[in-house]
Amino acid sequence: MKWINAFRLRTLPLAFSCIIMGSGLAFRDGQFNLTVFVLALVTTLFLQILSNLANDYGDFVKGTDNNNRVGPDRTLQSGLITKDEMVKAMWLIALLCSVFGVWLIYEGTKGLDLHRGGLFAILGLAAMGAAVKYTMGKNPYGYAGLGDLFVFLFFGWLGVVGSYFLHTHLFDLNLLLPASAIGFFTTAVLNINNMRDHEADAKSGKNTLVVRIGISWAKRYHFMLNFIGILFIVLYTVPAINAIWFFLFGFIIFIKPAREILRNKDHTSFDPYLKKQAIATFMFTIIFVVGLNIL
Repeated sequence: MKWINAFRLRTLPLAFSCIIMGSGLAFRDGQFNLTVFVLALVTTLFLQILSNLANDYGDFVKGTDNNNRVGPDRTLQSGLITKDEMVKAMWLIALLCSVFGVWLIYEGTKGLDLHRGGLFAILGLAAMGAAVKYTMGKNPYGYAGLGDLFVFLFFGWLGVVGSYFLHTHLFDLNLLLPASAIGFFTTAVLNINNMRDHEADAKSGKNTLVVRIGISWAKRYHFMLNFIGILFIVLYTVPAINAIWFFLFGFIIFIKPAREILRNKDHTSFDPYLKKQAIATFMFTIIFVVGLNIL
C-alpha cells in the first residue's frame, strides 16, 4: 500500500493522455502500430512513476515537505518509506523505463536511419533527466519556476508528436495544435498543485511559477491554460462538424472547474481539482480521438 501511495496513481491517467492523443491521430491516418502503442504506454507509466518518486525524494530532502504542506502526506514525509528504499526504487523504475524505452525506439524506428533512433534515445534520456531534476539535485528546475515549461514540452509536444512519429515516421506541423492542447491541460494540473502548496513552497524556497506571479495571477493563468487548450483543439478540428461539439464539451469539463478555482479564495481546498483536471484531460483525449476516427 505504501508504494501505491508513492506511485500516486491519480496522476497516471494524465500521463497516458499524450500517448493516446498521438496514437489516435496515427490511427486516423491509417498508420497505427499496436506494439508501439503498448510500449509507449508502459514507458510513459514508468516515467511518470519515476517522476513521482523523485519528486517525493527531492522535496523531502530539501525540507519542502513539512507540516505546512497542504496536500496529502508524502511517503518519505510520513515515514512510510526510508530514503534508502526510495533511492533503490528509483533505480529500479529507471531501469524498467530504460528497457521499455529502448524497445519502443527499436520498434518505432524500424526501417529508418540510425540517427533517428539516436535522436529518440537522446529525447528519452532527456525525459528521464527532466523527471528526476524537477526537485532533485543542486539546481532543480522546479524550484526555479520552470516546471510548467518542462511539463508542456514533454507531456505536450514530445509526447504527442513523438508518439505519432513512432507510428507513422512522419512529422506534421499541424499536430502542434492538439499537442499544445494536451500540454496546456497537463500544465494546468501542475498549476493546481502549486497553487495548493504556494504558501509552504514560498517558505521553503521553492519558487514555482505560482510563487513568482502570486496566487491571483496563477488563478487567471489556470483559466487561460484551459481556455487556450480548448481553442487549439477547435482550431485543429475546423472545419470538421464536431469542432463546436468539442468546444462545448471542453467548456463543461475544463472551464467550469477553472471558473470555480478563479473565484475560490481558499487555496487549501484546491486538492480535489487536481484529480478532476487529470481525469478531465484523460476523458477529453479519449473522446477526442474516438470522435476523430468515427465522425
